[in-house]
Amino acid sequence: MSINADRRMLEALICPQTHATLRYDADAQELVSDNANLAYPIRNGIPVMLVDEARKLD
Repeated sequence: MSINADRRMLEALICPQTHATLRYDADAQELVSDNANLAYPIRNGIPVMLVDEARKLD
């Protein structure tokens, strides 16, 4: 899968809590929900879209 295809897949994901779009943080390897103040980890290239696994943002 190409980088562009991966980016399109990530852009299609939404926050499971707020159903809002997510922002991809390549440096932290996280998908950030600004509405929910949560960051969902990407582990081994797979987004972990579980609220219990998300990091709370300050």
